[in-house]
Amino acid sequence: MGSENEHTVMLPLMAHGHLIPLLALAKQIHRSTGFKITIANTPLNIQYLQNTISCANPNSPEKFNINLVELPFCSSDHGLPPNTENTENLSLDLIINFFTSSQSPKTPLYNLLMDIKEKASKPPICIITDTFFGWAVDVAKSAGSTNVTFATGGAYVTLAYTSMWLNLPQKKTNSDEFTLPGFPERCHFHITQLHKYLRMAGGSDDWSKFMQPNITQSFESYGMLCNTAEDIEPGALQWLRNYIKLPVWAIGPLLPQSYLKKSSSSAPSCSSIYNQHSGKKPGVKILRRSLSGLIYMILPLFFTFHLVHKIP
Repeated sequence: MGSENEHTVMLPLMAHGHLIPLLALAKQIHRSTGFKITIANTPLNIQYLQNTISCANPNSPEKFNINLVELPFCSSDHGLPPNTENTENLSLDLIINFFTSSQSPKTPLYNLLMDIKEKASKPPICIITDTFFGWAVDVAKSAGSTNVTFATGGAYVTLAYTSMWLNLPQKKTNSDEFTLPGFPERCHFHITQLHKYLRMAGGSDDWSKFMQPNITQSFESYGMLCNTAEDIEPGALQWLRNYIKLPVWAIGPLLPQSYLKKSSSSAPSCSSIYNQHSGKKPGVKILRRSLSGLIYMILPLFFTFHLVHKIP
C-alpha cells in the first residue's frame, strides 16, 4: 500500500487561531507520509490559507501538494454581516451565530468526500476536523471514512474547556470554587476564571445547545490529535485520555515556520533562542525530540485506520 495514494481531508474551524495550526499539521503530515492533503473551508478562508502558503515560501512546492477546496457559505443566511467567514472583527454577541453557522458545511463536506471516493475508488483514509465539529463523525462514517478530532490547544486547556461545557459545574455549587470532572480532586477552579457566557450557561441557552452536542459527538471519533508535546504535559494528557476514553496523540507544538523565523528589536526570535540553547537546556531538547519524532507517530496512526476499519 503506497502512502502517496492515500488521501486525508481536513476541516478547521473558521478562525485564524484554528486555521494556522491545522495548516502546520497538514504540512507535517504531507512531509512525513506523502499523503495527499485536502483542506476544505469557506471561500474567504481558503483565500487566506492560499495567501499564507504563498507568503511563507513563494518557491515552495508545498502549495501544489496541499489542495484547497472551497465549500459554499453565505453568512447572511445565519444572521451574520455579509462576507463574514471567520471570527476576526466579529462582535462578541454574534460569535454564537457564527459557531452555529459552522455546522452548515455538512452536505458540501459529504459531497467532497464522495467525489474523492469516486475518483480514487476508495474513501479518504481519514477526516481531521476541529473539536467543535462533532457532527463530522457521522459525515465521515457515511462516506466510509474515519473522523479524527484535532484540538488546537494543549491537553490542559482542551480538558478544562470540554469538561466545563459538558458538566457546567458552576451550576452545581453555591461556592465560588468548584472541582471539575476529569481533573484530580486537588484541582479547584474559580467562577471568575469563566467567560461570562460560560458562567451564565445553563444547558438550554444557545451556547450550551451548540457546545454540548458537538463536544459529545467529537468524543465518538477515532481519536484526538492534541497540539502539545508528551514531555510538556504528561499529566494533563493522561487526564484527557482518561476523561474522553479515546486515544490522544500529542503531535505538537505546531508552529508555522514564519513564526519561528520572526525577530524584533525588543526580543530575540524563537529560532535564535533555539540555536543558542540547543543541547544546553532540557526544555529545548524536549521540544526538539517532540518535533523530530512526529513522523514516527503519524505513520502508525494512519495505517492503523486500515487495519481497524478495513479501509482498502
